[in-house]
Order: sequence, then C-alpha cells, then structure tokens
Amino acid sequence: MAATKFTKLELQIMQALWDSGTASIREIQEVFPEPGRPSYTTVQTTVYRLEGKNAVRRIRKIGNAHIFEAVVSRNAAQRRLIDDLLGLFGGRTQPVMSHLIESGRLTMEDVKEAEKELRKLTRKESK
Repeated sequence: MAATKFTKLELQIMQALWDSGTASIREIQEVFPEPGRPSYTTVQTTVYRLEGKNAVRRIRKIGNAHIFEAVVSRNAAQRRLIDDLLGLFGGRTQPVMSHLIESGRLTMEDVKEAEKELRKLTRKESK
C-alpha cells in the first residue's frame, strides 16, 4: 500500500479524504475550487482507480452514493513522495534543503522541529 504512486489528481482526491475522513464522490468533487473543478465522472473514474490500487475503499452506501475512506495514510503517501523526490537527487538531501532555504520556505520553526526529531533519533540509536 505505501508503495502506491499517485497522480496529481489522485493526490488531491486523497487529500479530500484525509481531511474529511469519509466522503462520497460528489462531496470529493465539491472540494475542488469552481474554476477548473474536474467533472463528476472524472472524479468517479479516479476514485475507482484509487480503489483498484487499494488506496481507498467503500465503507457503506447511502441511497445510490457510495461512501469512501482512505486506506493509505497521509503519512505513508508523504513518505513515498519524499523518497521519490530524494531519489531524483541520488538520495542526497542537501540540494532540497538548499532550495527550501533559498526560497524562504524553510522557517526557523521547521529547523527547530528537525533538530528535535534528530535528537530523538540519536537517542534511539544510542540505546
């Protein structure tokens, strides 16, 4: 499951499910902003593809509408995307970090959080 690759639209649909917990195809479609909103059938086809990838599942039916939930967690999907991105740089994190710093997207709060995570990891490894 965690090895699932998602298209941009699939990720947007997964985001809608992660945010809402459960949703029908209509509810997922309505999350998209009006200008550029994909058609109902496009969302439906994409949700069914995600179901085929075992990334979402139907949990119940209300009237004619199936209600879906995410099977793949946001964390697992994010980890996969980050691993894929780092793979483009030969596994090196420095080019990504440099870009984040230069673009102003990396804040001091982000750095403090990263330091905290590194300290936790170091403590685990020393045990």
